[in-house]
Amino acid sequence: MKARSVAAVAALLLIAGLTGCGAASDGDGGSSASPSPSESESPTESASASPTPSPTPTAAAVALPTDCRAILSEDVLSQLGETPLNDAAFGPSGVGPNGTLTCIWRDPGADTTGLVTTIERMNRGPALDLLNDLADTEGFSCFTPDGGTRCEKTWQNEQYPVTDGRTLFWRDDILIDTQYSNLAPTGYTASIIASIFD
Repeated sequence: MKARSVAAVAALLLIAGLTGCGAASDGDGGSSASPSPSESESPTESASASPTPSPTPTAAAVALPTDCRAILSEDVLSQLGETPLNDAAFGPSGVGPNGTLTCIWRDPGADTTGLVTTIERMNRGPALDLLNDLADTEGFSCFTPDGGTRCEKTWQNEQYPVTDGRTLFWRDDILIDTQYSNLAPTGYTASIIASIFD
């Protein structure tokens, strides 16, 4: 009799314990797995409850620019002077169908002087593959300023006695890629970085 009572009590405790665990589990799971409208709409709750997705909203919060002049400081614009922007002679420029911004600063009458900047979305993997390849195979110098990765290289133009170059900067899934010939305003890339990320 005593053995049966102990077994019955143990069974009841086990059932009660499992029921208690189930209730606690449903309570915890219920608050995160099946959100109520008030909880799911609260930015504070969603930010603190799910730290894993935070990189995605951060990256998505950085918008691609839409204006080639607006991303440059007054100092940089003064260095560009009267250089035409996005002349139709050089093909498509401005905002593309996927949001990419292409800025072409070049006079159609000039043989080589000009620069082209493309600002586009690029995920971390492909961006780092690109930058590593430029460093490994083409001799680009890379470093990590302004919370991102920057790679750059200059060389002598093959046809004219001027300097050509390329500067790339990647941060938060945005790649700024500038190729230039005989036109390299001081602070150009830094001005774009400040406009997009600050």
